Amino acid sequence: MKKRLWLLFVISLTCILAMLFLGPYVYLLLTSLKPSTEAVSAPPTFWPSTFSFENYRNMFDYLPVGKYFANSLITAITSTFISVLLGSMAAYGISRFTSVTGKYFLLFTLVIRMVPMISIAIPMYMIIKNMGLIDTHLALVFVYTSVNVPFAIWLMIGFFDSIPKEFDEAARIDGCSWLGSFIRVIIPVSLPGLATTAIFTFMLAWNDFLFALLMTSTNAKTATVGISEFLTAYNLDLGPMTAAAVSFSLPVMIFSLFVQRYIVSGMTLGAVKE
Repeated sequence: MKKRLWLLFVISLTCILAMLFLGPYVYLLLTSLKPSTEAVSAPPTFWPSTFSFENYRNMFDYLPVGKYFANSLITAITSTFISVLLGSMAAYGISRFTSVTGKYFLLFTLVIRMVPMISIAIPMYMIIKNMGLIDTHLALVFVYTSVNVPFAIWLMIGFFDSIPKEFDEAARIDGCSWLGSFIRVIIPVSLPGLATTAIFTFMLAWNDFLFALLMTSTNAKTATVGISEFLTAYNLDLGPMTAAAVSFSLPVMIFSLFVQRYIVSGMTLGAVKE
């Protein structure tokens, strides 16, 4: 009896927490499906009187949303690829060649990752400005990579530590170099870890607002900054704004659902130490 009551309590608590987390997004989704006049009605309504895709059509008339989404994809994918590449190579080196220098380097990367992003935003802006890269994709790629590499190192080192060193020794006996062993043996074994790291680094770059706001103005403006432009000092285009927000979040949510098994297996692999 006590077991059933406890199970009922856990299920009820889970449902309540799920409603608290999903409630705002469900309201956002339903608002994007309301007619434009109803989206700004007072008092606001939760359920649309009629379902309409008017806001999804209109959002392209207000702002170049397609360009903003393309900029987000370019910067997020490029920075993710570089971050995972550099982070995995650094983590592999630290994992296989244990030294005092490597431990201090690992601690240094952790300290860097713990620094609040707002505190380095202005220095990063000055560096990018002096390099002449303001309002370019390269500026955001540079910033996101520098921020995500320490994060990638700390994620990947757990995965590499869980892979027996005998794998490397067998590859070395067969004539592989350390780089060849890393590419041909370790990378295929650690694919769940690489997928997990890539997903999290991509999300960090995809959802960034602060650096995109500082580093871009027109050409390289990302979707996070572009969506905020629906709110002006004179008007709030709430309907198209919610449609753009849903369009921005929905693909990532769907992608995360498809690759969630890699996230779970990757995090489990990284938590196991040999």
